[in-house]
Formats: sequence, structure tokens, C-alpha cells
Amino acid sequence: MSSDATLSAQVDKLNLNQPSTETDASELVAVVDDLLNQLGTKFSTLSSELISKMDEMSRRLDNLEATIQAGSAQAASDGEE
Repeated sequence: MSSDATLSAQVDKLNLNQPSTETDASELVAVVDDLLNQLGTKFSTLSSELISKMDEMSRRLDNLEATIQAGSAQAASDGEE
């Protein structure tokens, strides 16, 4: 949440109702660049976390499938005896 507060502070600092000057325009570009960089970082982090969780889910499903197959094979061999 602190990054959200930082973004809000940057936007508030620009007060777009004032007459535009060269400095204001360069500040706006800097803020937009910063916002885009922060969004890119958040997206990359979220993507990595999502892929990690999907990999973990895949491993758990593979283990569950192996356990079910082992249980079915054990039940079949117990039934033959």
C-alpha cells in the first residue's frame, strides 16, 4: 500500500489545474515514467508469483495423481489375492 500512497503523492504534487510550464511538463513526464516503471515491476512480480503458484499446483496434482494410481494398483492387487 505504501507504493500506492507514493503514487498518489506524486499525482497530487502535479496539480494539473495550474498553468502549464516546461517544468510542469517535464515533471509530468517523470511521474508518468515512474508510474509505468512501478506498474511494470508490479506486473513482473505478479507474473512470477502466479507462475510459481501454478508450478506448485502442478506438482501437487502430479503427486495426487501418483497417489491415486498407487492406491488403485494396490487395491487391484489386493483384490486378486
